[in-house]
Amino acid sequence: MKKYINYDESLTILSNMEFKGKNKEKLFLINALGRTIAEDIIANSNSPEHPTSGMDGYAIKFEDQKNEFIEIIDKNPAGTVIDSEVVLGTTIKTFTGSLMPKGADTLIPVENVEVKDNKIYIINSVPKGFAVRSIGENYKKGEILIKAGSVVGYAEIGVLASLNIGQIYVKKSPVVSIASTGSEILDIGEEQINNAQIRSSNHLTVEALAKKAGANTVQMGIVKDDMDTITEMMTNALEVSDILVTTGGVSKGDYDFVQDVVKERLGAEVLFHGVKVKPGGPLLIAKKENKLIISLPGFAYSSTVCAILYLIPMIYKFMGTKKTHKIVKARIDIDFPRKMPKTVFTACNIKYEDGEYKIDFDGKKQGTSAILTNMLGTPALLIQKEDSEDIKANDLVDVLLLDELK
Repeated sequence: MKKYINYDESLTILSNMEFKGKNKEKLFLINALGRTIAEDIIANSNSPEHPTSGMDGYAIKFEDQKNEFIEIIDKNPAGTVIDSEVVLGTTIKTFTGSLMPKGADTLIPVENVEVKDNKIYIINSVPKGFAVRSIGENYKKGEILIKAGSVVGYAEIGVLASLNIGQIYVKKSPVVSIASTGSEILDIGEEQINNAQIRSSNHLTVEALAKKAGANTVQMGIVKDDMDTITEMMTNALEVSDILVTTGGVSKGDYDFVQDVVKERLGAEVLFHGVKVKPGGPLLIAKKENKLIISLPGFAYSSTVCAILYLIPMIYKFMGTKKTHKIVKARIDIDFPRKMPKTVFTACNIKYEDGEYKIDFDGKKQGTSAILTNMLGTPALLIQKEDSEDIKANDLVDVLLLDELK
């Protein structure tokens, strides 16, 4: 078997791989929230199209501020168009969002004047053009406002609405099929016959992660350790999905059949099998034509962490989104020596206080890669590269944030 590759090498392989969806669909604006925009959004007009008032005040000619008073000749409510025009010695009361009256080049706020006998007396003068929104201040016609590949959030919704765009094209989400393999595991509701059987959570945990990342999912459930059964499941899954994720069956055991099916029966191109990471070293990623197979270890914590590290980025890659995992610096509260020549991801608690991220390990259990409860609460993953130094208390360390996936 080929030697395990290091973590950075595995990321490079996936980064260089061509894997993206070619289809798009048109959705109503609010239904596109969280989806990836398929085309550049270009302004179809200037905003504003005409000089507009930025606050309540009086529209004047700038040079009129030197006069003792200016006569009020009209009011200019928002949403109306008035015929009156500002000339020297006159002003029009103008409100936030109103078109600037003809002839005016400056707006003096209401708090800067005193009003007596239908005249304004200026207390504090303002510079020329004050509080006047110029044509195209927000955006200009023909300007690219939102680039393809952007994720639709609240700001994108607002800008699109301002453009009178009610429907947009978004990238189709990948279909991800998920299955857990193992004759010893039980699905929810299945009766336990003997003490050797364990309840599976992997297929549902991975499905939750895939959905949270924006994928559509197909749940294949529990598959027993049998070459023919696994082959049938994987063949059917690849027909209906862009990514197939399995958990279990990728180590060197006598009943680890997933790797054999991927390599021998499916004839998939193995991109790598084995990465120097903990948890999850024996994971396998392969490509079958334009479909991706991600086979994760069977332990709950291992499969969850590896799904975060490998499945989530490939969902983003398929959709062409610019989203990536967020890695930040955080202050650690204890010594944390390097234990092995691997890239190690350790669950920790994270909080933000006093202007920085801080991590601790209160309540986190030490043991095998099966302890999924370590991902409860406000978790993050402490990253120790395989060539890193021992970590000392109060050091700044690299931490992968998980808040978007919760």
